[in-house]
Amino acid sequence: MFNLRNTSFILFVTLLNVINFVDRQFISSFAPFLKRDLGLSDTEIGLLTGIVFIFFYTVAGLFVGTLADRYNRTRIIGIGVILWSAFTAISGFAKNFFQLAAPRLFIGIGESTITPTTMSILSDRFNQERLGFAAGFYYLGVPVGVGASLLIAGYIEPIIGWRGCFYLLGFLGLILGFLMLLVKDSPRKNISVRPDSQSFSEIISLLYKAITTSKSLVFTILAGTLYHVVLGAAQFEVIWAVADKGFNPNTFGQINGWIFVVFGVLGSLFGGIASDWALKNYGLPRTWFLLILTIILMPLAFTRYLDTDNILFWVGICSSAFSLGCFYGPIFAVIQELVPSSIKGTVVAFNLLCLNMLGIASGSILFGIIADYAVAQGYENPYTNLLVGFSVLFLIFGPILYFLAGRYYESDRKKLQKEFS
Repeated sequence: MFNLRNTSFILFVTLLNVINFVDRQFISSFAPFLKRDLGLSDTEIGLLTGIVFIFFYTVAGLFVGTLADRYNRTRIIGIGVILWSAFTAISGFAKNFFQLAAPRLFIGIGESTITPTTMSILSDRFNQERLGFAAGFYYLGVPVGVGASLLIAGYIEPIIGWRGCFYLLGFLGLILGFLMLLVKDSPRKNISVRPDSQSFSEIISLLYKAITTSKSLVFTILAGTLYHVVLGAAQFEVIWAVADKGFNPNTFGQINGWIFVVFGVLGSLFGGIASDWALKNYGLPRTWFLLILTIILMPLAFTRYLDTDNILFWVGICSSAFSLGCFYGPIFAVIQELVPSSIKGTVVAFNLLCLNMLGIASGSILFGIIADYAVAQGYENPYTNLLVGFSVLFLIFGPILYFLAGRYYESDRKKLQKEFS
């Protein structure tokens, strides 16, 4: 049944998440220009897209997750959007690595507010049969944000420069952040105690109990973390396209940006809707749904390393965008389904900590260090070979983790309901 209030809310928070990922992707999208103008190395690009941003993002996120389980969630989001947008604009003044790195710390803190709080609200607004769709729609922010960031680099950078793009995005985010402060929070479902009566230590204790109780939760988080190691390496995709494939950075941004918007959106909608359908009609765990998709789509993604005049090269680019879109809806729906309402925000924040700190941060810095070495040694197609290696790592272990997560899903869901009832 159509619900105007819920529809308006999910459209607005999805727009905020688009801005979130445009901002997060900016360093990667503008990497060739930042290397040229600020003299950055691959290792420094890896630091900026990885640990410099992610350490504060994940640590603050865990704290914010506990706040989301206790206090007004829409105000938390609004304050976060205002914070990260202000420092995005400040980033446009950077003259060197350190002046670009310092604002990234505060951007990470600001962006840590949106997903734990939003996923907590969505679980209160949508039932289990529609939760995959809701999470998948919200996570349209990933492919649309990544695609929009590339499009900005392709179309707007030649007009106003990369600094102007930072100023523009920061100004837009400030407007949306103040609007979010006006949105009312949603009533919480299935809460037996007042949310603000739980202390930080009590919520962390419940988080520990949930993780040690549920094998399915652990394997779901591990699978997502490994996938994000590959996404950490993918922060160098624009540099790869320029250095190994001979693209002009603006041209690649234009083409790949549209691909991410179109195929990423299709993937997000498909992942959310199809995983809901498979769970409802066949009892198929969402992680087994992702297992099947991985086996089908991952081999196609390797064709992106062929010559650019081969049509399969573009098949691989499109497949990568589609599979990225499919991931988030099912994964976050599983977590929301497994854990009790009292710690949904905290568990989402912990998951983000693992995805980003252990996944993207380690993947990006490791890739950057190895890439600097490979380029210095004069290896042929260094970025291509590294990207292939990271992808093979996930193809070997990812399906195993998805299978184990699905195997324990139903029994763990019942166990957690009993433990926290």
